[in-house]
Amino acid sequence: MTLDRRLMAEWLGTFSLLATVVGSGIMAERLADGNIAIALLGNTIPTGAILVVLITIFGPISGAHFNPAVTLCFALRREISTRESGLYVAAQVFGGIVGVLAAHVMFEHPLVDPSTTARSGTGQWVAEFVATFGLVGTILACLKARPQAVPMAVGLYITAAYWFTSSTSFANPAVTIARGFSNTFAGIAPGDVVAFITIQLVAAALATWFFHWLLNETSDV
Repeated sequence: MTLDRRLMAEWLGTFSLLATVVGSGIMAERLADGNIAIALLGNTIPTGAILVVLITIFGPISGAHFNPAVTLCFALRREISTRESGLYVAAQVFGGIVGVLAAHVMFEHPLVDPSTTARSGTGQWVAEFVATFGLVGTILACLKARPQAVPMAVGLYITAAYWFTSSTSFANPAVTIARGFSNTFAGIAPGDVVAFITIQLVAAALATWFFHWLLNETSDV
């Protein structure tokens, strides 16, 4: 695939992911009548489901990263160039922000509405490390053992991680940035974004090296 097609796949995939995350969060919160557990469930299921769909359809085009942490992983593995990695990340971040704005339009929410939801503290940061480390590990191990199962494995992992991590598993710098623009159920206060992203990228790098060793791969990372 040409680079322009790959970038469009990354843009559209991340757009669709964020439209789903934020849109389902708004819908879930409105319908849950104050029951946060039900609202979270209503946010979780669409997110896991859309990941299966998006990775299945865009995987053959761009690799379906939709996530700068995943792009970093493949850059460290020398499976994507530094230049292309930067373009992938730009497409992901831009697509994610536009996806949030689209969700706001659909639900007649203020177009740009920075989040006031505080997501900070040791528990949240450890949760993001665990979530991102596990996501990268899921992708790498599945690629070696059963590549065709990656869409389902990633969708199921994120579905589970919504519930076993205190941060509800952002595990994605593009998602984190975009959710800062949404003062809704899925939002994160802009002041907490940098810490989340730093931890996600560190976790992705460490997971890349760890699973390179664990999977007994011979190439250098």
